[in-house]
Amino acid sequence: MSDDPVQNTAFIPYPVSTLSPRITPTDLSNFKSRGISQVESELAQKLVELREAYWAAIDHFNWNKLVYESDIQFEPVVGNTYHLYEARGRRQLSMIPPHEWHLSHIASVRLNVDRQWQLVEVNPSLDPASLFQTST
Repeated sequence: MSDDPVQNTAFIPYPVSTLSPRITPTDLSNFKSRGISQVESELAQKLVELREAYWAAIDHFNWNKLVYESDIQFEPVVGNTYHLYEARGRRQLSMIPPHEWHLSHIASVRLNVDRQWQLVEVNPSLDPASLFQTST
């Protein structure tokens, strides 16, 4: 095969002569609108998931802070469930389950291996948002 441009024009994917068939551009508006619609819906879903993950992380942080700032009179064991109570204006972590103690039960939590408290149960009559409000 030679490098002569005249002989290689048969293999070029575009016309090289004015006698070649006319090139008419394809209407891509339908392709673009479908692509934009799909990308927008996928990104909107990702934003919803990120927002949910963000609020879950904030909630997890607040519960951990609440437990660690409470009165703890013993060293909790990883994997065990403990109970957070409100007594005389202070929060107290205890091993005593709510059905055996008269104090105001806030929540039950379990200590994970990574030393983070996992929420097991929240008192249904309690508004958790009221626990995390800070005074400014």
